[in-house]
Amino acid sequence: MDASGNSPIPNRAETLNVLRLMGDYAPMLMLRGDADGYGDRWSIDVHPVQPAIATYLMQSSYLVDTGATELGARKLALTESGVEFRKDGLLWWSKLGLFEKLKIMALG
Repeated sequence: MDASGNSPIPNRAETLNVLRLMGDYAPMLMLRGDADGYGDRWSIDVHPVQPAIATYLMQSSYLVDTGATELGARKLALTESGVEFRKDGLLWWSKLGLFEKLKIMALG
């Protein structure tokens, strides 16, 4: 997660928040929604995850499917590279100043 505005990471502050919520143990849940017309939905605990962020993390191989819940939702956990990505992101965020953080939060 670099500070440049040309980053392919969608909404860097929100992506980092998603990674924080996942931590080492909380899986992201993916509920398939093709049948109901709404499309797939993702959440961590009760917090919704933006589709662009979930898709980015899956396409970047930062998440792995670890099976289904009793209700059929898919459980997604961080891969080793995902854990490293989270660690690098937290380090990057800690080095930013207040105004840089506000700019990234406002502009993505």
